Amino acid sequence: MEIKELHARFLECTSLSTDTRKIKQGDMFFALKGDNFNGNTYAEQALNQGAKFSIIDEEMYMNSSNTILVKNVLETLQQLASFHRDYLKVPIIAITGSNGKTTTKELINVTLSKKYRTTATKGNLNNHIGVPLTLLSMNKNTEIGIVEMGANHQKEIEFLCKIAKPDYGYITNFGKAHLEGFGSVEGVIKGKSEMYDYLIANNKLVFVNGEDPIQTEKTKKAQRFVFAKENQDIKIEFIDAHPFVICTYNNLTIQSQLIGDYNYHNIAVAIAIGNYFKVEDKAIKLAIENYTPTNNRSQILKKGTNKIILDAYNANPTSMFAALSNFEKQPGNKIAFLGDMFELGDEAKKEHQNIADLAISLDIDQIIFIGDNFYKSKIDSKKSEKYKSFSNFEKDFNLSEIKNATLLVKGSRGMALERVLELI
Repeated sequence: MEIKELHARFLECTSLSTDTRKIKQGDMFFALKGDNFNGNTYAEQALNQGAKFSIIDEEMYMNSSNTILVKNVLETLQQLASFHRDYLKVPIIAITGSNGKTTTKELINVTLSKKYRTTATKGNLNNHIGVPLTLLSMNKNTEIGIVEMGANHQKEIEFLCKIAKPDYGYITNFGKAHLEGFGSVEGVIKGKSEMYDYLIANNKLVFVNGEDPIQTEKTKKAQRFVFAKENQDIKIEFIDAHPFVICTYNNLTIQSQLIGDYNYHNIAVAIAIGNYFKVEDKAIKLAIENYTPTNNRSQILKKGTNKIILDAYNANPTSMFAALSNFEKQPGNKIAFLGDMFELGDEAKKEHQNIADLAISLDIDQIIFIGDNFYKSKIDSKKSEKYKSFSNFEKDFNLSEIKNATLLVKGSRGMALERVLELI
């Protein structure tokens, strides 16, 4: 079936699903495959549960006129998303970077939502499946689309840009993330900059943090809108972060609910993009000030007499450094629970040792290292303990004795370090 014809069928549906557990009446079901499942085997079940069409790529599962056979379900999903994007002609803002992508996306979304009907990536569905699903969730009511793009190897951002065809783009930063796939920080810069390459080649606009020399250098040939503390296209100035970020813009003081100076540029770009799209200044201020982080991303929680900074959604050496540097500035008794950082490849040993050395050197009263990589690090300090696994930590460490302290909980997603809260 041609993509144009499939798209016409798609427009008859209420929404799109890749999971029979979430099927709604009138959905179009895409039978994706994974390492441990074959969506084709669920095609009939999807129809029985109310799906209008099931898209499959194995002929043996053809069982009704509402089952549509294609060559490759995943590729068809991607092609359909790109076709739909052209059909809607919605302006698309793309976001990538090593750290802060999801927070930045959420801040941009709440800001633009003050004036426009927006559709943004849900959660962090930012890969070769998530980006198409985001595009296909847009409809004729969408006035601006906001698409988060993740990558852990070269050419991935290039591929996602070909699907989404963004009109605007922003790269949060270039850090030590996914070194296993990118090979080095230089590889990260090259891979993430594929977004710049697309935007420049297609004469589109780049939003640029003028205080980041890499962004500034990489976008010299681009159409760009620059924000910085000095006068550029827009002036935004960092004031403080004890613990929440405060900044000024157009004679307005904006007091966010985001901790750490590392969140300042995430806020600043949302202000800049709001300004570019002519959102009223007071509406921008209201949007930023009312935004509260969720999903283990720099959340501040209270449990008993303890204050907890929960930043356990993900971690890499760059974000870990920023979190620890900010945590040192907190008053009172400070205890850090640090979990392993994943996807560092051959750099894992060195980077875990660097973070361990940093943590020990800072004005933090107690540091608890959890995970195999930290366990192998050379840590010789009376204020630290290390555990090979979370189960070892859970068995041997008594959290009930912690009172009147500020806790930092940070580690890669696979560590699920938010489990620390259950033990307090």
